[in-house]
Amino acid sequence: MSEPRTDVPTAQDEVVEICRDLIRIDSSNYGDDSGPGERAAAEYVAEKLAEVGLEPAIFESADRRTSLVVRFEGEDTSRPGLLIHGHLDVVPAQASDWTHDPFGGEVVDDCVWGRGAVDMKDMDAMVLALVRQMRREGRKPPRDLVLCFLADEEAGGKLGAHWMVDNHADHFEGVSEAISEVGGFSFTAGSERVYLLETAQKGIHWLRLVAEGRAGHGSMVNDDNAVTALAEAVARVGRHEWPLRMTPTVAQFLQQMGDVLGIEVDLADPEPALAKLGNLAKIVGATLRNTANPTFLRAGYKHNVIPQSAEAFIDCRFLPGLEDELLATIDELIGPDIRRETVIQDIAYETTFDGALVDAMVSSLQAEDPGARVVPYCLSGGTDNKSFSLLGIRGFGFAPLRLPADLDFSGLFHGVDERVPVESLRFGVRVLDRFVGAS
Repeated sequence: MSEPRTDVPTAQDEVVEICRDLIRIDSSNYGDDSGPGERAAAEYVAEKLAEVGLEPAIFESADRRTSLVVRFEGEDTSRPGLLIHGHLDVVPAQASDWTHDPFGGEVVDDCVWGRGAVDMKDMDAMVLALVRQMRREGRKPPRDLVLCFLADEEAGGKLGAHWMVDNHADHFEGVSEAISEVGGFSFTAGSERVYLLETAQKGIHWLRLVAEGRAGHGSMVNDDNAVTALAEAVARVGRHEWPLRMTPTVAQFLQQMGDVLGIEVDLADPEPALAKLGNLAKIVGATLRNTANPTFLRAGYKHNVIPQSAEAFIDCRFLPGLEDELLATIDELIGPDIRRETVIQDIAYETTFDGALVDAMVSSLQAEDPGARVVPYCLSGGTDNKSFSLLGIRGFGFAPLRLPADLDFSGLFHGVDERVPVESLRFGVRVLDRFVGAS
């Protein structure tokens, strides 16, 4: 085998500009097909892959809702393949709320700013930059890599990962494992840097609650007011205190963090330990129980008209194995007169923190950050790993970033002033390079 070339641009050279380019492509997903779609971002990715001799297959589940997939042949094609996937859509951003243009991709204070900087055009850029370097160097991965860039993750993946699994599963033939977003990032606890590797995620069940009553004039007495009935039901749901439910991943995370922090963790009462996790408590706290948050209401059309119906939308998230418990509780809270409808539903997912792939993730992080500790955790949201798990693919969250201790990373997801440090991107491609070589 010939020696890899060394006179070509490296992933560290390219990753920042690729991330900026992707951010500048507005791929906002409003959840109702009113946005620009992912086509422009997918075309950009396809061009970057084609420049190094790969030929991605491009698919559209609907107009402008574009995903693409390509197989990068490895040294040993008899081994099961590794899927590396990312989504191209982002949640919307209102420019007036931001310090810098959310679609400007500006580099300010040694960070790349913009919508998607952490969710997840950073990882898309790291993967693209690494693959381009490997192809230019003439270097193959140890086994086949299947690269997939997807539409619609921010609305549940119906037009993205789910659609690809349902309609083009042949592209994932022979794949056994996958990595994607929201894992491999660092959290500083005391003097120790801890990397969170996502091995579990909550399921999603978005609900519409509908109340129906008697329409009438707003000045008259009405004992069958749909708005009143709905408001009372929503208040019960929103104020409900969900009981503690300890899953294996969360228990393992808390025990390891207790060791890091030098404290005893009582798994029957983990709140005191949670309080010591700072900004990370926002993610971890939601994995101690099911949750159901009212997010918006819709009713009526005129001040002096009592509407015949009213509806509310609830974002429900359930821990692995607890969907039935969540829905039974919701039914009890809303009562028999409120109709419950499913808008989006997706499974919870959990795997174990062991095996050769986990070892490769841990060793690649520790090679770039000696002394770092890697712990498993449960994501309070969800990723496209859910969809691919239906094909028997074991998925992890592993988008490696070494972060400044004072950066509220969890608050940047879907938040204002989303940004990623330049050096974190460069760190990430170095770790991914090691990981791919060891996987």
